[in-house]
Amino acid sequence: MQIKHIFFDLDHTLWDFEVNSAKTFQTIFIKNNMNIDNNQFLQYYKPINMDYWKLFRENKVSKSDLKYGRLKDTFDALEFKISDDLINKLAIDYISVLPTFNEVFEGTYDILNYLKSKYKLHIITNGFSEIQATKLKNSKLDGYFEEIITSESVGVKKPNPEIFAYALKIANAQKQESVMIGDSWEADIIGAKNFGILPIYCNFENQPKDSSILSIERLLDLKKYL
Repeated sequence: MQIKHIFFDLDHTLWDFEVNSAKTFQTIFIKNNMNIDNNQFLQYYKPINMDYWKLFRENKVSKSDLKYGRLKDTFDALEFKISDDLINKLAIDYISVLPTFNEVFEGTYDILNYLKSKYKLHIITNGFSEIQATKLKNSKLDGYFEEIITSESVGVKKPNPEIFAYALKIANAQKQESVMIGDSWEADIIGAKNFGILPIYCNFENQPKDSSILSIERLLDLKKYL
């Protein structure tokens, strides 16, 4: 059957999370009069944040645990003395400032304009509901997508098959006419494949992968498949 629906992940796929996150930390450290090297902080924070998101997907930590723990563990690793009150304030500041930055990956608008006339486009994201809509609006991506499915609105996170089932239902789509495009091997690619949706892996960092999975190294490479 012909492909009719394309489901995109948002963070790390279209919206450049790492660039926007770095700018956010720089902003909130200045706002809170903190003398800390942003690059050194990020060197520790990035892998810690990824570990916490994995635990969050697996329901092993709560949303509040993630927001606090990823900062606490990073400051501990840096041996940077900081109060719990300030960590909690930074966690709040981070969520409020993050969606004010709007860098997207190269080729994002070009590929969405190319696909929009041919397919129905949707978002499936594990990101926090309170900021995903703002990210989409501020980066001028909201107009491309018909349905925005967040894990919090469904009650489960990718790669849980229930979120893909919900997405198909709300988009009025069938498995065999749908594609899932994302950067997370576990959440997006294996999750979609196991559910029966064709995945395309955004392998922007040239990670080792299963050669049987379609992949791209930049967004405009989607034209090879779609």
